[in-house]
Amino acid sequence: EVQVVESGGGLVQAGGSLTLSCTASGFTFDDYGIGWFRQAPGKEREGVACISSSDGSAIYGDSVRGRFTISSAGAKNTVRLQMDSLEPTDTAVYYCVAEYGPCSWDSTYDYWGQGTQVTVSA
Repeated sequence: EVQVVESGGGLVQAGGSLTLSCTASGFTFDDYGIGWFRQAPGKEREGVACISSSDGSAIYGDSVRGRFTISSAGAKNTVRLQMDSLEPTDTAVYYCVAEYGPCSWDSTYDYWGQGTQVTVSA
């Protein structure tokens, strides 16, 4: 059974940092792009970051580029999202996603986690 499970959400003040983790199981990690989407109340779902496990290449959403860093610990089937300089507009539910092949914002992402809440206070 394919699973992606998030952890690490919480409450942080503006300017602070949080690290989210996603642990994947049930598929060959190196064959997949694994990343994060987020959705805030009343807003459309937004691509945050994705890393292609095969070569470590990453893509980022425009609103987080330069503040967030995605990394892969392949031996542990884990992807981490380091979020720095957080802003209240980063408040959202963050979902870990996985898709066969390299990362692309055009992908449908077949596998989704349950989501973890990130709240940034002003």
